[in-house]
Amino acid sequence: MADQADNRAPYAQIAAHYAALITSGDLQPGSLLPSIKTLSQEWSVSTATAEKALRKLRNEGLVRGIHGIGTEVLDRPAPMSSGAQRQDRGLVTGSSWGTGERSDSHQASVVPAPADVAEALDIKPGSNVIRRSRVYRDRHGIVAHSTSWIPAQYGELIPQLTSSERLTGGTSLQLIAQATGRPIRHRFDTASARLLTREDAELLELDPAKAPKKPVVVMTAKFVDSEGAVVEYGVDLGGPGRTWQTESELSQ
Repeated sequence: MADQADNRAPYAQIAAHYAALITSGDLQPGSLLPSIKTLSQEWSVSTATAEKALRKLRNEGLVRGIHGIGTEVLDRPAPMSSGAQRQDRGLVTGSSWGTGERSDSHQASVVPAPADVAEALDIKPGSNVIRRSRVYRDRHGIVAHSTSWIPAQYGELIPQLTSSERLTGGTSLQLIAQATGRPIRHRFDTASARLLTREDAELLELDPAKAPKKPVVVMTAKFVDSEGAVVEYGVDLGGPGRTWQTESELSQ
């Protein structure tokens, strides 16, 4: 059942398969996942691998184990992804979408750089930059509003960067690396939380007068090429109630 083009570990492939079914709504809250034995047989993996896949889903808050019954699907919004995580996902799977996600409201324009964007891109405030934005959604609503800020000179090399259409032929970073011959070597990530501003509420399609008072997650990612030039600065604004999490494999 595993996708041969997917180079993730088998347990991660299994977990991603069921995460997609859960977040898309194909597996409804209260549904039971197959048992460890059944997963082992269906995916031709060991019971230890099947158990690890279920544990990953539990850790992600998508399911819970009920003693004597099985593994039950929960009804919780999936965590948002940072720009760096979306880049990693795109390299592995060919898509930046998380499980059960889609994107829309794609827009692009050339605008003067706001002060914080100019600082991140190491350019003069007011210099022209490409602003590319999109909204990621799943069945629970908006996952995040995502904006990519790119120095305007890359639009001269890659005209489609300034078009309000989904990119073809790769991500913006891949297209820039191909056009310049300089691979992306470094990225710098930040995670913070803030109360919604009026502008934030509008980006998340909320009524500013009725916006939630709880903080939302804000993720940034700055990407630097092999010559030390900052080629993109991404800002992801999480929808209300969305959390962020990351996972790492630790060596013993």
